[in-house]
Amino acid sequence: MITYLNGIVKKKAPTELIVEVQGIGYAVNISLSTYELIPEINQPIHILTYVQIREDAHLLYGFATENEREVFKLLISVSGIGPRLAQTILSGMKPNDLLQTIIQGSVASLTAIPGIGKKTAERLIVELRDKAGKLEPISATEKSQTLSLRSEAVTALISLGFSREKAEQAIRSVLNESKEKNLSIEEIIKGALKLSGK
Repeated sequence: MITYLNGIVKKKAPTELIVEVQGIGYAVNISLSTYELIPEINQPIHILTYVQIREDAHLLYGFATENEREVFKLLISVSGIGPRLAQTILSGMKPNDLLQTIIQGSVASLTAIPGIGKKTAERLIVELRDKAGKLEPISATEKSQTLSLRSEAVTALISLGFSREKAEQAIRSVLNESKEKNLSIEEIIKGALKLSGK
């Protein structure tokens, strides 16, 4: 299962991204929330993914943050909501705003999103209100900073002899284990080096 891609942005649009990874171009469906955070064309990118396997196709959905991917997974757990509609919902409302809307039980706000009728909105609120309250919101600034820091840290570790995969694993471990939310690039790299014993 593909859980993320590290590559170069070859094309970007509000609904689709093409990432080249070692000569292979991956088409990734994205929301407007992710589109606003991804780098420019020909820049390196680390993007989280979700794979939908259908009889006629294998589709990739991409997310700039773990927060958005978790909200996406919550949405597709609701009967009648598939990956495509979930991404439409995330294009109509940012992840944190969506969580708050569900917690507050605002049917009117949800039905303002294209493709969401009253019954679907009510089902979202009933099925996800408790789960939505357990997800920790992440600010847009934190999202952008985390995305940028991870990309810089990966590049730095690769220059120090790490493979891209090992660099990603080390950085993920450092961020998961740290109690400090705002680690500097230096702290992330030092933590990764310490974990790897280098």
